[in-house]
Amino acid sequence: MTRPIQLHADLSIDRVREAEAVEYFETVYRPTASRFEGYIDLRLLKLQGALAGSAPAGVNYRFSITFTSEALRQKWVASAPHQEVWGKLETFVTKREYDFLLFDVI
Repeated sequence: MTRPIQLHADLSIDRVREAEAVEYFETVYRPTASRFEGYIDLRLLKLQGALAGSAPAGVNYRFSITFTSEALRQKWVASAPHQEVWGKLETFVTKREYDFLLFDVI
């Protein structure tokens, strides 16, 4: 049995452009990703606060994408539509040093 994978990335979205970023994510980015083979889910999580410990400095969102396999996620990443929509999404962030964390979904 193969398990799906999930990729997480913390984002620092410009607070001035936050509404625009969320609208772009919901109306362009997610619909584009959803057309790719292996897509399961894509979420943009807005940080409310750290209940224990501390949140990474400047982070106000977490990006989470789930695919049936890493190979299919990599096809999405290598695609021209991904290059276009990720490039536009990056215009909303204030810091472009990302930690991409890949998980097996159990």
